[in-house]
Amino acid sequence: MPLRFTLRQLEYFVAVGEAGSIAKAAEQVNVSPPSISASIAQLETEFGVQLFVRKHSHGLSLTAGGRIFLKEAARLLNDADALHDVAGDFAEKVRGPLAVGCLLTFAQIVLPALRMRFERAYPDVRVRQFERNQGQLLEMLQRGEIDLALTYDLELSQDMTC
Repeated sequence: MPLRFTLRQLEYFVAVGEAGSIAKAAEQVNVSPPSISASIAQLETEFGVQLFVRKHSHGLSLTAGGRIFLKEAARLLNDADALHDVAGDFAEKVRGPLAVGCLLTFAQIVLPALRMRFERAYPDVRVRQFERNQGQLLEMLQRGEIDLALTYDLELSQDMTC
C-alpha cells in the first residue's frame, strides 16, 4: 500500500522535533500552528505510531520511536534536497534548501520581511530558519548545520568572513 504523506509534513515534523513546541516550529517555518498539528496527526495516523508525548503547557517531547523517526525524516529531507540540487543543475535555477541562522535578539525584527522578499524572488528555495545565540550560531556554521548566519561580527574566528 502506498504511503500518503508529503515532504512538507516531514518538514513540519522535523521543525517541531527540533524546536520542542508547535508554536516555535510554526514561527520557524512560517505556517500556522493548527496546520502543523494536523500534519503531525496525519503522520502519526499514516505510520500508526505516536511521535510525540504531549505535555500540557510544556510543549512536546519525542517518543523513543519519534526520535528514530526524526533522524530518518531529516535524512529523507536531505535526500530530497539533493534531488532539487540535481534538478537545479539541469534547469540552471536557484533552488533547494537554505538554512539560515539568526540571533535571537533581532530575528523577529529582521527575518520576516527579509525571508518574505527572498522567497518571493526565489520560490524554489526552501528556507529553514534557526534562532539562536551568537555562540550557537557560530557552532552551527562550523558544523555545516546552517548555510549562513545573521549576527554581529563579534568574536568571529579567522575562518569565517562577514
